Amino acid sequence: METMIRKKRKPMSEINVVPYIDVMLVLLIVFMVTAPMLNQGIEVDLPQANNEPLNLDENLESLIVSITSGGEYFLSIGATGAERESLNLDAIALRVGQIVSANPNIQVLVEGDTLADWGAMITLITTLNGAGVTNPNFITQPRNEL
Repeated sequence: METMIRKKRKPMSEINVVPYIDVMLVLLIVFMVTAPMLNQGIEVDLPQANNEPLNLDENLESLIVSITSGGEYFLSIGATGAERESLNLDAIALRVGQIVSANPNIQVLVEGDTLADWGAMITLITTLNGAGVTNPNFITQPRNEL
């Protein structure tokens, strides 16, 4: 009689990566579509300066206060894409005070339009100091060297 030869089954050592590639492509498309929507702050024409880049911690949350050329104040926390509305100084003082008391390590950044009123900037800095912000940083553009 014939002897039956039994073949031992080896465990399959290959991984099918096609589903993972599909998932990665979908994620890539999602991030490419949503990345432009994550604008931080308000559209302002920043002044140019010869300052060194700030050593900001990317892991810490940041609070951005913006001043437009028309003297309007805006407040944004992190990379929120929600529609922003103009705030008066009392509302900014209240909200910034609440945020700083809840999170004392938050980075406060001020961005002002080149054509913004100097008095509005000084008033804002005074308001931020009254709300508990000790050292706000200013956002500028690098100077174009000719």
